[in-house]
Formats: sequence, structure tokens, C-alpha cells
Amino acid sequence: MKLYAIETGNFMLDGGAMFGVVPKPLWEKTNPSDGKNRIKMAARSLLIENGNKLILIDTGMGNKQSEKFYGHYSLWGDHSLDKSLKKVGFHREDITDVFLTHLHFDHCGGAIHYNSKGNLEPAFKNANFWSHLNHWEWATNPNSREKASFLPENILPIKESGQLNLIKGSDRQLSTPLGFDVLVMDGHTEKQMLPLIQYQGKTIVFAADLIPTVGHLPIPYIMGYDTRPLLTLKEKASFLNRALKNNYLLFLEHDAQNELVELVETNKGVRFKESFLIKDYFMS
Repeated sequence: MKLYAIETGNFMLDGGAMFGVVPKPLWEKTNPSDGKNRIKMAARSLLIENGNKLILIDTGMGNKQSEKFYGHYSLWGDHSLDKSLKKVGFHREDITDVFLTHLHFDHCGGAIHYNSKGNLEPAFKNANFWSHLNHWEWATNPNSREKASFLPENILPIKESGQLNLIKGSDRQLSTPLGFDVLVMDGHTEKQMLPLIQYQGKTIVFAADLIPTVGHLPIPYIMGYDTRPLLTLKEKASFLNRALKNNYLLFLEHDAQNELVELVETNKGVRFKESFLIKDYFMS
């Protein structure tokens, strides 16, 4: 097995929305904002090469939306999904499976693009797509709070293509046919799935939106986007205790500065210890 960090593109997002009720003087210590109160965000996917499978976890927001849409998120940097895949020797047609932690646009937008005829189709024509059954139903019948994050053009063409596979189950940990288990979390959105990847004697957790940046490690530091913030409190506390006990490494999807992080217990709780690039951490 080999793992590759895939940078799909950076953006800016309102810091207040990212930290909910936490006052700005506190969250800005780890996530400084610009003059418009926005913080730097990554959209970092993980590519797993395992035998004859090439699995991409999340896809970033893609590039098919309008200029006005992207104007809200002030894209920055020169990363892209295709460039990142090429850098590690692959093309999107090589992808066998696309695993979606959840269906908010910044996690699945790159799954669908416009073809040469102007029609929407999967951007990975040879891939199986994976989502959780309950989350799929949640996202395709969205509540008013999340509706702006569940864009039909990102979601419905996956099913229409016949490439959709749904994972079922309400247990907190589920097995998948992809060679890894997932932790199921409901605080951010219904049935978000966090892959647990066993690699070279370590467990790497794709932290998705449970812990988007190192600034979100303190348990009360919860996004304003979460649909059940009190549940997120419980999920984070339980997860961080488990992560510390088992020496998990966290792969951070949205932290523009920190890719793979180790944790440490402090008198204030579980905190950031050190960060690495995944390609460097496993060289020794």
C-alpha cells in the first residue's frame, strides 16, 4: 500500500463560521484571518494505492461552478486535482474508487464535471463512488440549514451514472469493501464517515469535518455549520481520547499548513504535537 496527499485547491472561508461560538481572539491564535474575517483553507484529498485499487478519498470542490460561486470562496494558490494526481504518476481515469466522507460541495464537487457536450457526468469514469445510505438520503432531501451545501449537480449525476455504491449500517464503526473501516459521526451532518487506514504499523484517520484544522482540536471549537453541535462535542471528546490512547495520526483535509499530525495530552486536553508531510513521515 502507498498513500499520497492530493491537494485539490485552496480557498478562504469565514473564520466565525468555522469556529461557531468561540470568540475571534481565541481562534485567531491558530487560524489568523484576513481583513474580511476569512481564514485559509485547504481541500486535501487522500489517494490510496493498494494492489489493483486506486482509491481517492474526497475530491475537493471541483471547477464547474460559476465565477460568482467561486468568488465567495476566494480561491488561492496553484493546486488542482489533476496536477496533484500527475505529480504522483496518475490520471483521474486510473481511479478505481471515489470514497466520499459526506456530500457537502467542498468534499464532493470534484466528483462531477461537464463533458465536451456540456452534460454533467462523473469526473472519474472508471470509478465506483461510495457514500453512506443514510447520508445519501439526507443530502438528496436536504434541510434548509444545509441545502446550500448539498448541490444537486454534485450529487444526482453520480446515481444517474450507475456508479453509486451505498454503505449501510448505524454502528459507530463500519467495515467497507475498500480495505479500511470507517468511524461514523452525526454531529456535523448525518452519517459522515471518517476512514481508518492501517499503514506501516500506524492508524491514520482521515479527519474530514470532525477536526478540519489543528485549531479545532479543543473540544468546544466547533464549526457553526454543524447540524448537531452538542453531539459533535461528545463525538470529538470520545474520538480524541481514542486517538490519543491508540496513537492515531490525523490526516487533515482543511488545514492549509498541517497535513498529517501527531497528538499529545496536555493539562488543557488533547492538543497538536507536531505535523508532517505524509510522504516524509513514512520514509524512515
